[in-house]
Formats: sequence, structure tokens, C-alpha cells
Amino acid sequence: MRRCTITGVVVCLTGLFWSTGSVSGAERNIYDLSLEKLSELVITDSKVAQSQGTVTQKVELFYPEEFEQQTGYNRNIAELLKYTSGQFVNPLSRNDANWGSFGGLGPKYNGYLLDGLPIDSFVDAMSLDPWAFGQVEIHKGPASVMYSNYLTMDFAGNEAPLAGITNFILKDRIDHTATRALVGYGSYNTLDARLYHQGRKENLNYFLGASYEQSDYTNYGTPGSWLNILKDPEYDKIKLYAKLTYLFDRDDHKLSLFAHHTRHSGDAGRPNRDFRHQYDTVNAGYSNQITSAVNLQLKSGYRNYDRRWAEDNFPANLGLREHDGVEQQIFPSDLTLSVSHAGNSLFTVGADSQVATYKTTVETNGSKSIGSDVTAYSTGIFLQEKYVLDKWVFRAGGRFNYTHHSYDLFNGVAPSKQDNSWETLLWSVGVRYNATPQLSFYSNAGSSFVAPSAKQLGGTIAAASTANGQLPNFDLKPERGIGTDLGVELRPLDTLIIGLRGFYNQVEDAIVENVVSTTPSQSRSTNAGTTCSYGVELNLDHRLADELRWFANITYTATTVENPLDSDQDGADITFVPDYIANIGLTVNLPFAISLSPYLQMVGNYYDSTSKSSRRSFGSYQVLNLKAQKTLFKTADYTMKASLELNNLLNKRYEMPWQFRDPGFNAYGSLEIIF
Repeated sequence: MRRCTITGVVVCLTGLFWSTGSVSGAERNIYDLSLEKLSELVITDSKVAQSQGTVTQKVELFYPEEFEQQTGYNRNIAELLKYTSGQFVNPLSRNDANWGSFGGLGPKYNGYLLDGLPIDSFVDAMSLDPWAFGQVEIHKGPASVMYSNYLTMDFAGNEAPLAGITNFILKDRIDHTATRALVGYGSYNTLDARLYHQGRKENLNYFLGASYEQSDYTNYGTPGSWLNILKDPEYDKIKLYAKLTYLFDRDDHKLSLFAHHTRHSGDAGRPNRDFRHQYDTVNAGYSNQITSAVNLQLKSGYRNYDRRWAEDNFPANLGLREHDGVEQQIFPSDLTLSVSHAGNSLFTVGADSQVATYKTTVETNGSKSIGSDVTAYSTGIFLQEKYVLDKWVFRAGGRFNYTHHSYDLFNGVAPSKQDNSWETLLWSVGVRYNATPQLSFYSNAGSSFVAPSAKQLGGTIAAASTANGQLPNFDLKPERGIGTDLGVELRPLDTLIIGLRGFYNQVEDAIVENVVSTTPSQSRSTNAGTTCSYGVELNLDHRLADELRWFANITYTATTVENPLDSDQDGADITFVPDYIANIGLTVNLPFAISLSPYLQMVGNYYDSTSKSSRRSFGSYQVLNLKAQKTLFKTADYTMKASLELNNLLNKRYEMPWQFRDPGFNAYGSLEIIF
């Protein structure tokens, strides 16, 4: 395996298998699981390279070759991490977002980052192409002060890193010129083509890629549902992306620019249910290791979400009613100064900001009107000290954050209260004790604050509407949370990692998304009183032999809603949190350059609402996926391999919230050349 260590902000972008093509997963040993992996450097904890032994949070570190062993079930990057403990990844379909949970809370409590800048865990997870990633880091547990909330107004609203942070880190330094091309075909007449190229010319490193997928897809609704899919819901998806990185006099002094565009169009299986979505993501960054002790980073980005879809008059008739749209733009920025001292200790100070606009439109008979029109601004100042004293690591930090929302319109009407602002102080602490190189203990605690978003307040339909959509709730209050965890890491063998982690999260006035009606399909954001989640997760990762690696994990979670003012909610469960999730998988390299990777996930019971009288229960079910790969040819100049993905081998057509359903067994095959 090639390893690349860069002093500075982005370090150890390991595993360039996806880009170099020099090593085939079927011809090499399983990823070398050892003490070396646990000592590798991660950057999400402090925004500069740090050994995992100095990080108080539990870190899950993934490289592209590990994702190569998994199937691409719904084309959602959240699914790359679905087999890790502590989370429930639940995309409703290839055309819909992930409505799952993290740390016993909703999906909005796991902050998503792209190279350290926030992105949307709902939309960007459907948009970004994983071939651009060099590594992915999941930091579990509270980490509120180093990263801000994300000011998205759509889907489940503002996203906070109370339960954890997932950082998708782009490839940076390019060591070899390489090209990767793939064509694939699968169930539902799915046709896929992808192209990637990387190179380096003197100090300029670059990569660029493109992909195209079209499919007839299939019915993903339950019988008699509001989805009422009458024909194959066709779609086309195009992605274009590129990154330039200029290294100045040294590798830790650099300037980079990344841009990504996705266009997703198709229909939802009825004559007047077409959609056309466009997403744009831009990241610009500058970093400089000014001295051996001082590191400076400046990052800024642009996120554009432009969604447009048609609504018919179902169930009365299938005639066109209107075209709805959401236009959202977000500009995040971050300035961070890090100073190392006293050996491995680190002091960090910085500021960040976001500006967001959110607008919904309704077009009827060629006439367009504005529904909701909201702008938001957030700025924060943060500092953190991490002090390493022999076997101990102590971490403490704080953040002051100011958030302001301006409400011009809700459902076409100016609201009585046209703005709101909040000032908050957040804190986060942690400790780690490295008893021996094979045994360590850690614990963390931190706070969070989440303001209600525009969609949660104003909904997507009027209060008296009988259409499908989200009802308004202008009485929503902001929520405040505290998260804690406690864990142990044990490495009895160089090839075996055992982890045990417990967590407890509590949110006051938690904003949850409740299903209030199935016909029509309507939901409403509601303050659910005090919500508590606690659980335990157990992980095992073992390289049994050079050609065999297996893993297993299980997470048990209990949740409760305490709301003595509402007997229908008091004692209910938090939505979208299964009582258990278990994963087991293995990768084995066989003769004739063949590798097999069966992965099994078992999901327990969960609910779609905190209303005990109207909620529905989902689960339990088991999903078995299998990926098989074979290297067909390998020379000094190129490698050709074939892959087969078999999804949902047990054909479990389980139901999901909002009357969605998994379509069951499907297959996909591809041919790839790397040169």
C-alpha cells in the first residue's frame, strides 16, 4: 500500500488505490489492520494532523479501498459508512435523502464536512461523487465548539455536531498520473459510466472526473400509498467535478480549489410528477505551516441547492397542479490558527461564519409566486486547548455563536414576527488515558444549540391544506442539547481491534419530524419536550489471515420523550432510532484474483412519530449484500477488473417511513480499467 504523509493541514491521504490503479483489491492482502492504523494521523479533531492517540473522541478512519468492498445500494455517500456502529443509514430511495439516526438522535445531529467545511447531510450526500475522496473520518461523540452548525433551511433543518462529525476529505497531493474508467449495467435498466483522471505538473496537483447514470428504476412505494407509482420512475444523473492544489515552496504551504456539479432529473412514476434538481459545491482553501509550531488555515465555500418538482391533483386526478421549487444558497467560511506547544499539546483559536438564503416557489399556469423567503446569518468565535501530559490527554474548548434569521415570507404571507436572533455559549471537554499501547480509555461531553429552520416554521403547505407536504408550526422553540460518551479501546493483537463505547444524549425542546397523516402524506415539525437517548456499541475488527478480514459490531439504543404537558408524547420514542443495529461482514481473497465481500445488516424496530396514538412501527429486518470482484488482466501499464454487486439477496421488501418501501433484490455489474 502506498502511504503519503504531508506536514500541515491535510495529512496522510492514504490509499490512492482508487486513483493510481497500481494495486488491485483482489491481488493484494486485505487492508493491513494493525497498531499502525491506530497511530495514523487524523485532522478532524483539531483541524491539523494529530495522532489518534491524542484524540479524546472515538475515531473511525476509512480509506477508499475499504469502500471498494461494499455495494452501492442507493448511490448515497452516507451508505459508505452504513456498517459502522452507532448510526442508522436509511435513504428512502435512489431519489431521496437519508432519514436515519446517529447516536440515538436524528440524522441532523451528525455534522457532515467536506475538507473541514460544513455540507448538507441530506442533499450533499445524494450529490457528491466518492471517487474524489482520499479518506473519511467519523469522530463520534460531542464536538460542538470546533465546528459550527450548518444553516440549511431544508429537510430536517439546521444540522449540529452534537452526536458526532463525519469529514469527507478530498484527495490532495497527487503522486502518480492515472486514469480510471468504468461502465456498468444493472437491474431496472440502470446504465452507468464514470471517468476519472489525476496528475501533477511541477507544483500543481489536479484531478477531475465525470459520471453519468440513467435508469428506469422501479416502484419504491407501498401498495396504495400517496406515491402511487404507475410506471417506472425514470431518472438521469450527471456529475462533474475537479480539484486543483498548488503547493508553494513546500507541501504544507498550499492553495486549493474544488468544484462539483450534479444535475438530477426524472420523474416519480406518474405523468405530472417530474423533477429537475441541480446542486453545486465549491471549496477554496489556503493553509500554511508558518513555523514549526504555528499553522494557519483559511477556507471558504459555496453551496447551491436548486430543486424543482411537479405536483398533480392526486387522488382526485393526475392532472398537473403546480411546479414547486426550493432555491437555497449557503456560503461557509472558516479561519483557524493552531499553535503546538509542550510536545504534542495544541492550542486552537478561530472564527467562522455562514450566510444562507432560502426561497420556495410555486408555479401555476406559467405564473410563479414566492412561498417562503428567508435569509440567515451566523458567526462564531471558538478556542480549544488540548494538553498532552505523558499518558493523559485533556481537552477543553468553548464557542460564542450569534445567529440571525430574517423572515420575509411564509407561504406567500409576511409573518407577524419578521426576524429572530440567538446568542449562545457552547462548551466541549474530553479526556483520554493511554494506559498501554494496547489499552486506552476516553470520555467526552459537550453542548449544542439548534434554532428552528424556515421549513420547520413555515412548512411547505398551508395549515388547512389537504395536499401532500409539511405543515407549518410557528410556535417552535430552539433546542439545546448535551452529549456525553465513555469508551475503551483494546488491541490484544496487532491484527485485532476491540472497541466498547457508551453514550448518553439529552435535548431540551427537541425538534422532531412527525408523520401526522398518511392520506394525504403530511408531516409537521414539533418540539418533543425533553428527549433522551442512551446506548452502547461494541466493535470488533480482525485480520484473521493475510487474505481474510472480518468485522462485526452491534449498537443497542434506548430513547424516550419526556413531555408531561402532552400525554400522547410522554414516554414515546425518538423517531428513526432502531432499538438495535448489528453488522457483520468479511472480505476474502481467493485464487484466480477473485475477492468476495458479503455484508449483513440487521435492523431492529423504530417509529416514525413521537405521537403514541398515531405512530407506526418499522422493522425488524435483515439485508444481505454481496460484492464479487475479479482482476481480468494486469500488466505494467493497466489493470482491468470486473465487479458484480448483489443487493438485498434475501429480497426483504421492508417498509420505511412516509410509505416508502425497499424494492428488494437487485443486481449491478461493471467493467473497469485503470491505467
